[in-house]
Parts: sequence; structure tokens; C-alpha cells
Amino acid sequence: MSAAACVFCKIIKGDIPSFKLFESEKVLAFLDIQPLSRGHALVIPKFHGAKLTDIPDEDLKEILPVAKKVAQVSGAQDFNILQNNGRIAHQVVDHVHFHMIPKPNEKEGLGIGWPMQDTDMDKLKALHEELKSKM
Repeated sequence: MSAAACVFCKIIKGDIPSFKLFESEKVLAFLDIQPLSRGHALVIPKFHGAKLTDIPDEDLKEILPVAKKVAQVSGAQDFNILQNNGRIAHQVVDHVHFHMIPKPNEKEGLGIGWPMQDTDMDKLKALHEELKSKM
């Protein structure tokens, strides 16, 4: 998707209104219009890219500090910071975005399944060596 067709790029440009919480040269934070709970907000880089790996490091430096501040001002005691990459990973809008989702109780906020796998220590050791060599 091109930046011109991107809903978040249109929000950044002001073509689509939003409930802005914070804006700087590289970052925008605004309330989600389909919230999972009160205070659910999005923090996005202004640089257009579909996946986290598409965004230059320089454009990511403010993201977590801004998400932290949004969490603090929301008053949430418990919350999730969520960032999805790709359709099967539940990404709907093809512009990197971080959700700050307050979790006030079991019913509201983000619900997660966590399908843990049994550990094969030999395979885990081999994977560790493979990944570490690429870092």
C-alpha cells in the first residue's frame, strides 16, 4: 500500500481527523476509534512502513517513551503494548503502529492465547547459535 492510500498517513497529514494525544516530528499518538478498553491508544512513526523492519531506527527512538507516557497518563495499572507485523500476526493497517491497551479487568482490554511448545534443548541451543551468529 502506498503512503497516499494509507489511513494512518492521512491521519498524520490531517486529512482524517483524530483525537491526538501527542505529536512530534517523528511520532504521533492518538486514541483508537475502536477501543478494546478506555484509553486504548495508538503510537505510530510518521515514517510510512508496513512492518517494524521497514522503519529506520531513527524513526523508532521516541516510540516506547511515548507509549510509556500514554500509559502513565491513562492511569492504567495494567496494560499491554502490542505491535503486529503481517496479516497472520493480526496486522490490519499496513503502517507500523503500537497499541497501548489498558487492561482494567478480565473482560476489557486485550485477550491473548499463548500456545507454548515443549522445549527441545538441543534444538534451542542450535537456534541460539544460529541467531547469535547473525546479531
